[in-house]
Amino acid sequence: MSSRQAANALRALAMDAVEAAKSGHPGMPMGMADIAEVLWLNFMKFDPAHPDWFDRDRFVLSNGHGSMLLYALLHLSGFDLPIEQLRRFRQLHSRTPGHPEYGLTPGVDTTTGPLGQGLGNAVGMALAEQLLAAEFNRPDFPLVDHWTYVFAGDGCLMEGISQEAISLAGTLRLDKLVVFYDDNGISIDGAVHNWFADDTAARFEACGWRVIRDVDGHDAEALMRAIVSARARSGKPVLVICKTVIGYGSPDKAGQASVHGAPLGSEGVARAKEALGWKHPPFMIPQEIYAHWDKREEGEELHYDWESMLYRYERAHPQLAAEFKRRIRGELPESWPQLAEQALAQRRAQTKPEATRKSSEHVLNACAPALPELFGGSADLSESNNTYWHEAPRVLPGKLAGRYLSYGVREFGMAAAMNGIAAHGGLIPYGGTFAVFSDYARNAIRMSALMRLRVIYVLSHDSIGLGEDGPTHQPVEHAASLRLIPHLQVWRPCDGVETAMAWRCALERREGPSVLMLSRQALQSCRRDAQQEADIARGGYVLSESKLPLEVVLMATGSEIAVALTAQSLLAEDGIGARVVSMPCTNRFDAQEPSWRASVLPPGLPRVAVEAAHPDFWRKYVGLEGAAVGIEDFGESAPAAQLMDYFGITAARVAEVARSRVRTGAAPSAAEPTLIVRSIN
Repeated sequence: MSSRQAANALRALAMDAVEAAKSGHPGMPMGMADIAEVLWLNFMKFDPAHPDWFDRDRFVLSNGHGSMLLYALLHLSGFDLPIEQLRRFRQLHSRTPGHPEYGLTPGVDTTTGPLGQGLGNAVGMALAEQLLAAEFNRPDFPLVDHWTYVFAGDGCLMEGISQEAISLAGTLRLDKLVVFYDDNGISIDGAVHNWFADDTAARFEACGWRVIRDVDGHDAEALMRAIVSARARSGKPVLVICKTVIGYGSPDKAGQASVHGAPLGSEGVARAKEALGWKHPPFMIPQEIYAHWDKREEGEELHYDWESMLYRYERAHPQLAAEFKRRIRGELPESWPQLAEQALAQRRAQTKPEATRKSSEHVLNACAPALPELFGGSADLSESNNTYWHEAPRVLPGKLAGRYLSYGVREFGMAAAMNGIAAHGGLIPYGGTFAVFSDYARNAIRMSALMRLRVIYVLSHDSIGLGEDGPTHQPVEHAASLRLIPHLQVWRPCDGVETAMAWRCALERREGPSVLMLSRQALQSCRRDAQQEADIARGGYVLSESKLPLEVVLMATGSEIAVALTAQSLLAEDGIGARVVSMPCTNRFDAQEPSWRASVLPPGLPRVAVEAAHPDFWRKYVGLEGAAVGIEDFGESAPAAQLMDYFGITAARVAEVARSRVRTGAAPSAAEPTLIVRSIN
């Protein structure tokens, strides 16, 4: 069977599925089918029966709108993706959604769709492969030995994240990363030369890549030669520039923007199939083509050979083998509970005021040396985020072994790479930047949550309390907006003990990412008993109870806990009993049983929340008659204490607001609360 016939099966399935859904993107699958056929049938290493086999090659469809190409590849190769799922392309609860989704479809290595991020994910995957190979491989035992392949289009390379990704990959010399650029000259708006006139080859070469130019993307022999060359490791990642025709085979729309994101129509599909010599009904694949594509037997043999090597590795290196198997299972070491308790005890013993970013550094120093899977980094702010732990071996160009990477000023690229590291497996990535610069990385943080990856974001300088750097660096809306991302847990600890517990929960959490928002300024440690310490993990708990009859609840996070505690004392002087509730992670608190939430926030009592951030978030907790003390405006440049006083984030203000709520006999309701803010014009 010819390569073209095999590739036409991909084109036919893509056309049929898009036509059945009356929605989708047929142009890219039709244009890249020949590249996919040569790569998957001649070079890709995988086992369809075990799509999570650790040493499989990783495949990233960065131009994820062409998802039907990947679904057709998976179906034909023998993955558990039956033809019925292709018929249900883009339908509710199918395993063939509009863009590939990690964890939903067997064989999908990462969720793609936001253009360019797949390229960033692939950089993380290629880095993870090299790191784990350096750690575990031994002579005659190439336990970790696979490639990362990427399909990318013009849109991926136009997005700014692509520059961060390719610059980092080139600098690190990730030479088992191969990117196939679908150079078809077309995007949604038409011919790209009007808005994308970059010399792409020169750009990649300038970033340290090897470039294979002007490959005919519809010539199987040319593609074979290009891929063989790309796999000849040279100390550089490789870009293969494939000249293709979008919508290849369609006599009506080939080479036109109209084929990018719309069905061909039934008559258009018929004409395209006739032009391609494809004479089969919709979704009908001849048995000989299935047999040609079937990779199950080959994949089983490759997997069996690897398992046999692992068995021999266990006999030769039993401790390494046990560690490797634990790591790929994603389990923490048996010593983890003791390590976590040790870190907690150290922070408990700390009585002097300490910034939570510094507390975080202490936790890392206590735990990281005994957590070899923990891989850290920062977007050029290691000394400010306090993300570097003592003597952590650094990853350097040409030295792809270590525990810590300086990502450079690449917040978006860092976050996307961490997603790739986490999706690859074997490592738990964390990375730091200032909280306000999470905006640069926000879509990758969202993708962490969408994929439910164990990624930890260390965001220091968490409020106007950072002081003199001023409003460009002072986050106001960030805590609230991050809390709105589904499956993302946002921690804003008030002292070292809460910081240690936040790290513990983030590391133990396997079903999603976590954010640690940490202070620049020193914060006073709080007193707790053992039960209160344990309750931190619930996300919200009673930190300080009044000795007087309870009349009002004060809620706070982070540095504002000290404000709430002082306000509690001021209210006590007036004979008003106030409870202080610490809410370090509202996402976890909201997931607790109703009885717990009611025990912490008793119905019928007025509530006042205080946080040096936008107050709208607290509406759901304080109700109509409650109040939220916060800041609706951007900050100012001044020392932290002056800013807190200037914007009214003070104990006196909180106590005043609480008194007013107690006097009116107010109780919380579901309606809109009063917001106590000072807006500076």
